[in-house]
Amino acid sequence: MIERIAFICYHTCPLNSPGEGKSGGMNVYVSALAEALNTIGLAIDIFTRSHDCHNHIEHLNSSTRVIHLEDDSEEQEPSALISSLPIFTKRLIEFIDSEETQYQMIHSHYWLSASIGSELSAYINIPHVTTFHTLAKLKMQSGIGSAEPLERVESEEILIKNSQHIIAFSQNEKDAIVNFYGGDPHNITTLPCGVDLSTFRPMDQQESLKRLGLTDHNVILCVGRLESLKGIDLLINSTSHINSPKPLKVLIAGGDSDIKYRKHYLQSLIETLQLSNVVRFEGRIAHDLLPLYYNAADVCVVPSQYESFGLVALEAMACGTPVVASRVGGLPTIIQHGSTGYLKSWRCPETFANSVEMIIKNPLLQTTMGVKARERAESMSWSSLADNIFNVYNDMLVVNPTRNI
Repeated sequence: MIERIAFICYHTCPLNSPGEGKSGGMNVYVSALAEALNTIGLAIDIFTRSHDCHNHIEHLNSSTRVIHLEDDSEEQEPSALISSLPIFTKRLIEFIDSEETQYQMIHSHYWLSASIGSELSAYINIPHVTTFHTLAKLKMQSGIGSAEPLERVESEEILIKNSQHIIAFSQNEKDAIVNFYGGDPHNITTLPCGVDLSTFRPMDQQESLKRLGLTDHNVILCVGRLESLKGIDLLINSTSHINSPKPLKVLIAGGDSDIKYRKHYLQSLIETLQLSNVVRFEGRIAHDLLPLYYNAADVCVVPSQYESFGLVALEAMACGTPVVASRVGGLPTIIQHGSTGYLKSWRCPETFANSVEMIIKNPLLQTTMGVKARERAESMSWSSLADNIFNVYNDMLVVNPTRNI
């Protein structure tokens, strides 16, 4: 019987807000999945690195703890943390031994965490499931991963070949694990991400526009960290080709991952295209305020070069907002082309602009797509994902009985 799961989320803390530094969809995924698993009776301990702003142990709720462990590292890029893995693993084992906590499963998130999870699994003799969230070879295939360290590629190859079970977000990711890394397809379950349907829900668009000071505007929204892989330059270039029925405003919501990218590249592009009065950087938006932005928007654009699953697209759809997105990664798993929005295979500003313009010039199409988008999102709740992952855990225990049951 499963009672308690150890989540490992080493390089980023799930208590950090999305859009803060390197925090993003993975932070939402880990905390939301933990809470959803709580509702079916599982207790979760999430192990992560210490941060100055958090206590050693903090409670996400009565059934989930976030446990911060020292590893002597400073805040830095994930790839620079490889040398700190042994000391974190040592302190994780010491913590578990001192508490004598009994876990029935380890679920690691990201390749750094998977390295820790594999060692912990062997030490306490319990099954280990991994969700990679992103893969180096997929990023390189997308043309954005040239800086991925060789250590990451080699670690992912070893972890995948020796894995007990992997949860992939899409068929695209599963195919990559099998074809690029030699993973066993029988050890991979494809489960897309989830969304909070009570937080992300349709609201009155005109009221939302009024609250943002954008009454009588057409609004395009893009949500994501300001970094090159998010393709924000493609959105800006596309904007110069859009003819909207009303004054157009493009809202870009997200914190600076690289401040030079916004100040020296995006801002220069905006000035060159004479879009200073159209494009508005909103900065990082609190998660509970995002529904207001999604509902104000006529279209949410996700022009990313790579997305492992595309949580932003799903949140927009849950709010009844059509999505125009790149046909990459997990986005085709979420968006139904021609029904809930449009998927674009070519990174061409004109083609993105045409699809956006088609929606904002046709209120009936926008409404119909919005209804279909919400219906699609309703089949992808966090509770549904938790049920499916719980089944994976149980199946693993049948195959890998452990001393803690």
